[in-house]
Amino acid sequence: MHLSSRSKVSIMFLQAAASAVLGIFIVAGGLRWDVLPARAAPTASSQAHISCADGRLLCTEVQDPEEVFGEGKYVGHDEPSTLFYSNRPGSGNEMTWQLTLPKDPPTPPTQGGGGTFNFQLHPAFWFGMAMCDTQSYPEQVSTCTPDSDSNIVDPAVSPNHPGTAFMELQFYPPGYVQQFAGFSCDATRWCAALNIDSLAQDPVNGTSLNPTCANSILGGLEYINFAYLTKNGIPQATPNPVQFNPADQTPDPNKVVFMNSGDRLIVTLHDSGHGLVTKVIDLTTHQMGLMTASAANGFGQVKYAPTGTDCTNIPYNFHPMYSTSSEQTRVIWAAHSYNIAFSDEIGHFDFCTTVNNGGNCADTEGLSGDTEPTDGDDNGCFPGSASTRVQVSACLGTNTGFDGVPYKPVWPDGNTTLHPTPIQFSSPLTGGNQNYDRVAFEADLPRIEFNTCNRSTGAGCTLIPTTDDGTPADFYPFYSTGTVRGQCAWMLGNDIPGVTSNDFGKNNQYGALLPLTYLAFGGGGATLQRFNDFRQILSSNPCNLS
Repeated sequence: MHLSSRSKVSIMFLQAAASAVLGIFIVAGGLRWDVLPARAAPTASSQAHISCADGRLLCTEVQDPEEVFGEGKYVGHDEPSTLFYSNRPGSGNEMTWQLTLPKDPPTPPTQGGGGTFNFQLHPAFWFGMAMCDTQSYPEQVSTCTPDSDSNIVDPAVSPNHPGTAFMELQFYPPGYVQQFAGFSCDATRWCAALNIDSLAQDPVNGTSLNPTCANSILGGLEYINFAYLTKNGIPQATPNPVQFNPADQTPDPNKVVFMNSGDRLIVTLHDSGHGLVTKVIDLTTHQMGLMTASAANGFGQVKYAPTGTDCTNIPYNFHPMYSTSSEQTRVIWAAHSYNIAFSDEIGHFDFCTTVNNGGNCADTEGLSGDTEPTDGDDNGCFPGSASTRVQVSACLGTNTGFDGVPYKPVWPDGNTTLHPTPIQFSSPLTGGNQNYDRVAFEADLPRIEFNTCNRSTGAGCTLIPTTDDGTPADFYPFYSTGTVRGQCAWMLGNDIPGVTSNDFGKNNQYGALLPLTYLAFGGGGATLQRFNDFRQILSSNPCNLS
């Protein structure tokens, strides 16, 4: 977004005011929170196992979930994204974004109709970054130099890529089932959490973390460090996957920072001596949320033990992997190609009139309240009584039939009576005030169109996904730019009359099929090529800040 001199002064004043309250210091290049409060060391606790294989968690999309989790256990996430590229040192590990949280319309959802709230369109959206994790895929080298492009290793050239994780700073909309069963933190307010996803596999030797451990940690083979952003930067509960206990994770408003729809935020990500620092400054309420991915805060690796029953947490400071952001700075086990990105997680809400005791939809075609016949993707379902606010029954599993609410023309389009306002975010700035040189659009539709798309050849892969009856989905959201409060902003949804200035060809913006090289599991370093995404790279950044 373009900032006038007055806007810059206003933001600096509010940042300084927040700093005075919270003891944060503003230094050259951005805000810093490097002093970690002392805290007691966590102790191991029993936990109910929550796995990425169940589809309940918002996990980083792996390139081949059947290989990781087994047939029929995981189908993927739909993640239309914007990517930001820069050759400037630091662009891969330090940046600032501006973000305005979307508002829900005054008309609430009803069973199968009514208005559309944000929780129906996206259980989360997030800002992403590649991270070092020496106990993660591909398990070939024991070191990872933080913030360094020496970590760029093409799998087609060598399997000796440093162990890689992916960070997602996720924002959760209010109004539906509370975490960790669902995705909302509160009935009316947003919250955010630092997620770091790792993959406990060695593709060269074809081994995985031993099942005893994988079946007891948060995420399973794709294990997760998770912590809400809090007011004092201390996690509400232990973040590492070995000691994580979901019973301790109900968001506590005395600790977790909550935000209101429509709030204007400054989001900063940067490395420190203790690990990645994530920070959200709420310019509307003058609050701040913090989290550092440090061993002192309870973050940790899972020791890679493919045999036996060992399940060991290694306290760990998670640092960004790369110095810059380009087509080469990727997470080599992920479906997406990117490092620095904004992504929306869509395709997780499908109305259901009757939820059975197993959490599946028991509807039959024609029952009142359902918008389409019950099919195989109607799982992870909740009755309206489970909701924190809006009492409608629905399924939150991945909608592989592409016929749920996120694939209807109910996205932001200027109709604020029935539809929400758009997420508005700026292009990131790095090095204090430097723009990223190029932008790309990417959608992982080939990865999740498993009924129609051949990822080896690209045959049957389409920019508008195909429903179960063989017809194109009613709608697929696209990115656009427009001027908001005198500033350039990115938005996702539909064209908004009087606001949208460029929609980049709508769905055509996602471009052509993208071939990516991956290590073949158990192939001794051999590779294979897959089409997991559509991608288009623009030669410049059309939404620079100045």
